[in-house]
Order: sequence, then structure tokens, then C-alpha cells
Amino acid sequence: MSETKPKPLELPWTVRIFISALSFATDVSRRSDGSVNRFIMSFFDSKSSPSSKPVKGVKTSDIVVDDARNLWFRLFVPTPSASTSTSTVGDISMPVIFYFHGGAFVFLGANSKPYDDFCRRLARELQAIIISVNYRLAPETRYPGQMEDGFDALKFVDEIKSSDGLLPPNADLKQCFIAGDSAGGNLAHHVAHKASEYNFRNIDIRGVILIQPFIGGEERVESETKLAGAPFVTVERTDWMWKAYLPEGSNRDHQASNVFGPNAVDISEVKFPATMVFVGGYDPLIDWQKKYYEGLKRHGKEAYLVEYPNAVHSFYIFPQLPESSLFIEELRDFMRKQSTP
Repeated sequence: MSETKPKPLELPWTVRIFISALSFATDVSRRSDGSVNRFIMSFFDSKSSPSSKPVKGVKTSDIVVDDARNLWFRLFVPTPSASTSTSTVGDISMPVIFYFHGGAFVFLGANSKPYDDFCRRLARELQAIIISVNYRLAPETRYPGQMEDGFDALKFVDEIKSSDGLLPPNADLKQCFIAGDSAGGNLAHHVAHKASEYNFRNIDIRGVILIQPFIGGEERVESETKLAGAPFVTVERTDWMWKAYLPEGSNRDHQASNVFGPNAVDISEVKFPATMVFVGGYDPLIDWQKKYYEGLKRHGKEAYLVEYPNAVHSFYIFPQLPESSLFIEELRDFMRKQSTP
């Protein structure tokens, strides 16, 4: 790992305010007994309703998978642009991205405004159909509940019939990707692993996209110390999140957190899809994320690492940051490459 320190951090004031507000919200919502004050968090976590009429070129709807556990997903479908004929848009097949939101397994949802905006942008700019899964949160539900929710969402979509009318007719389930950011990136790995050992009838997973995945372990890596003052992520916060998420009595070397650590599940013989890992130089988790990438390569998997030296954790949700646009371009190229026969 390079010893070069990142350049001085410079962020637009709007980004700084958002990061400060969300950091404050998570801190005041966390209780010392390991529970969460959902009422307090609700004041900071603004929700967006689904929109049957296009908003910024994308229609959305919410589809229930299992009402008993509040498992559902928000479907984002791009609409015709001014240069596209309405009569032909339905004939243009679109890849499908199963998306898992971040929030350290504890906060936010598929209908949280930052993720509604972000997935809407992905749908529009990638011309892809996004299935943003609203999985259960910790500590009320611990691992493996979130992974089970994610995998069940895939199975639900796999069993949808065209006559059901739940998915648009141009949704190409043979061109599927599993993606997620932060905690959602961690889930994307585990869901993809489970999916790799399952025989779907209609879904063909072409790639996995991990955006600054929330990976950790008992070891204190250098980036956690060197970037202690970086926004969003602190050792104290992440330690609390892992304790809230992992099974009772587990430590951070559990296979759910330290994916290629001492308790890891061997994936050498698993047909794991090609994976792209995005990391940022101002993310204290970057060393863990690179360990993950190296673990994939060590197990003989096709993996790509994209690093933005001046990017903070969650840079991708801020369109005003230059790295956010670069991220979209890299993601588009990766999807095109993996979708080529």
C-alpha cells in the first residue's frame, strides 16, 4: 500500500452539510445498549414516494415480496427520451440491477431520498432497470436476515411471469447485475455468493458491483488510523455497527464482515461473477476494501479495482463531485463488457 497521504480534503459546502447532518443523526439515534431510536432518526431520514409519472426521466413503483417481514423493492424504470420513439422504447432491452442500499445495516431504506435520487440517476444514465431492495435492518434483525431478504428478492423476481405485469417487458433478466454501496456492497457479495450456488430459471447474473463495501475485521488496518478524521466513517461508529449487525457473541472476524478472514467461506470452486470494486482514498475502510479485492484475485475470480484518491465514503451520491460522474462512466463500461456475449 502506498504511504502517500491524500491531498487536503476539499468538499462543496452542500456536501459537507449533508455529511455532518447524517453523521449527527446516526450518533444521536444510537443508544448505549445497542438499540436504535427510530423516532429520532425519522426526523433526518426523509422518504420519497413512488412516482407513476416520470420524474427526471424515470418512473418508480413499490412491489411487495413478503409483507410479513416488510420485504419489498422499489422498481426504477427509465422512460423514453425526447429523441426516442415511444412506440419503439418497449423493444429496447435493458439490463437489470439488483441494488442494496447502504446505511451500515442499521439505517436508511430503499425509499430514503438519497437512495431514491441515486437509483433514479443510475436508471436514467445507465438506461437500466433498477430493483432497489428494502431489506430488514439491524439490530432488530441480525445477520443473516439481510442476506436472506436480498436472496429472496432475487428468487421472487426470477419467478415473475410476464403476464403478472410487475416488470416492464423490456427487462432483460439474462443481463442482471448485483450491486450495493457500503453495507449494501457487503450484502451484494454475500447475496451473489448464495446466488452463484442456485439454479435460477430466468435470471443470469453477469456481474457484481461493490461500491466502497463495508468490510471489516478485528485487525486495525492502517487506513482506519491514518484517516481517523475523515467524514462519515470512524472506528467508534463502525465498531458499534458491527456489534449491532453480527450474531450475538460474534466478533468482527465473522465471515459476514471479514469476508476473506480467518473464518471465511472458501469460494475457490464457486462460479462467482466478475466483480468491480470502487474505493476512495479518503475512506477509512479502503484497506479492508482492497483486502477484499485481493481475496477475490487470490481465489481466481475476475475482479477489477477502481480507486479515486480524493473520494470520501459515499462520494457517489453527490452528482456535484467529479468522481461521481467518473464512477458512472466506469460502471457503464463494466456492464457493457460483461453483457457482451
